Amino acid sequence: MHKLAMLVCFVSMLVTASYAADSKSAGSDERTTIVIVFKDGRQQSFALADIARVEFKTTAAQPRSSSGVPVLGKNHFVGKWRVGDGSGSDFYITLTTDGEARKSIGAGHGTWSVVDGEAQIAWDDGWHDAIRQVGNKHEKFAYEPGKTFSDKPSNVTNAENTQAKPI
Repeated sequence: MHKLAMLVCFVSMLVTASYAADSKSAGSDERTTIVIVFKDGRQQSFALADIARVEFKTTAAQPRSSSGVPVLGKNHFVGKWRVGDGSGSDFYITLTTDGEARKSIGAGHGTWSVVDGEAQIAWDDGWHDAIRQVGNKHEKFAYEPGKTFSDKPSNVTNAENTQAKPI
């Protein structure tokens, strides 16, 4: 059922895009918008310039934490993240699909996995980091050797995936 809904949505977007491209008399605003048609027939238009990306989420199959918040999967965290070092500078953390992690400072190798909707990274030098979604953004929580992910972090900085993937 989910695949059918995705297919219908995709076909609707293609039809809308081709209609806008073929329409000679349409104003420039109509050619730069996307129209979403809902199951009940309602329509809503969005300017393409206002859209950063489109994400398809399934509510029935999406796992949730004990607090009811949707749990993010591994693919959400794969990529190259710009994060702070706790001293005002930035460095990069790269998380790959095979569970390997690299960072551009210090002992640059580690492993990572998703636990309770956050990326938890164990570095070879004993440090460990967590990348967590906090509201509409992400933050990196750094823990020095000997601390656990439930302890108070040594520092908390912004985290931004520099390789956000479009649909």
